[in-house]
Amino acid sequence: MKILIVEDETELAQSISEYLSGEHYVCESASTFTEAMNKIEIFEYDCILLDIMLPDGNGLKILEELKKQQKQDGVIIISAKNALDDKIEGLKLGADDYLTKPFHLSELMARVYSIIRRKQFSSSNVVKQNELQIDLLAKTVTVNDEMISLTKKEFDLLIYFIGNKNKVISKSTLAEHLSGDFADMLDNHDFVYAHVKNLKKKLYDAGCGHYLKTVYGTGYKWEIPN
Repeated sequence: MKILIVEDETELAQSISEYLSGEHYVCESASTFTEAMNKIEIFEYDCILLDIMLPDGNGLKILEELKKQQKQDGVIIISAKNALDDKIEGLKLGADDYLTKPFHLSELMARVYSIIRRKQFSSSNVVKQNELQIDLLAKTVTVNDEMISLTKKEFDLLIYFIGNKNKVISKSTLAEHLSGDFADMLDNHDFVYAHVKNLKKKLYDAGCGHYLKTVYGTGYKWEIPN
């Protein structure tokens, strides 16, 4: 899962990034309005943590742009301002939640998780597909009631595929999802192929159906049979 942290307080942004990275999220940061706008125009995020008071612009304008582009990124406003008008305006513009500084990082993580779960998995903590079951909180995967061991990136790929079921996802999109900003620096996306190959093998060896399809020349698709 990929998070964009829009925050001009360097120490806070770093603390949030370190905490969420420890919980298996890929985190990117933007310290200015301009940088944030550039990122949301190019990339998609599972959740955006948005400080509305930025040195070169108002974060509410970013919400307006997300709405204009019809993007589905989850948004949590994080701000030192506790004004009711700002909260109402942000929610009207499409924000999913509002958190006032200072806050506990554990509470922030819980809200991030809640938004992603609601948007991608119909608010359920457990995702089931026939013989496959995923516990999003425990981060465990079972096939035919037998647990299988996945690496962090394999688990993240599995959740990403299921959250985008029946959609063809390119290797470049997967590289960006797994590596964030670093994807642009990579010469190729062979590491994506390796992670997908390992994920497929572990699922299939455990008796899981062949839901993860390779779309040759394009990418991959998690296919839900009719």
